[in-house]
Amino acid sequence: MKNKKSVIISAGNQEFFNFAYPIGIGLIESAVNLTRLCLFDKPDIIIFIGSAGSYGKIKPFEIIKTKTASNIEHCFLNQKCYTPIENVISLSVSRETIINSSNYITTSKKISKKYLSLNIDAENMEFFSVLRVAKEFNIPAIGIFVITNYCFKNAHKEYSQNIKKAKEKLIKYLTDEKIINEINA
Repeated sequence: MKNKKSVIISAGNQEFFNFAYPIGIGLIESAVNLTRLCLFDKPDIIIFIGSAGSYGKIKPFEIIKTKTASNIEHCFLNQKCYTPIENVISLSVSRETIINSSNYITTSKKISKKYLSLNIDAENMEFFSVLRVAKEFNIPAIGIFVITNYCFKNAHKEYSQNIKKAKEKLIKYLTDEKIINEINA
């Protein structure tokens, strides 16, 4: 049986890992760079790792594994816009945690509650585009996230205070699950 070639990717910037290929921040950079990777060195499996902000249900430093993402903007929650394109992607048939992706970070408890009412639990800027590219290339993909903050008023401050510890917890999880080995970490 042929060995599966998996690739571990991350956004980069503060979420750089020596065992992960950085694809950039936000929906556009991540889509462009992951597409380039898939065109020139197509993996059999994509594992996206990084941080996520919680809309209130999931606590900081918890780990989430999912294959489902949405791309819902705040204007949609306020019934001020619509989209003709697919805004939820799931590479799984089971009900999983939904991660919302946008080029903007939520800082409102009121808006966070609206996401929760749609069964969307957290946000990560890149995950929707990762799943969209994976779907286009017919590559299985999963996201593994550590919660760094709540998506409330002090979201950026919390993220900045927690990212170092969150990355350590994520690396420990990846090592314990044998997704990476200690040499790579």
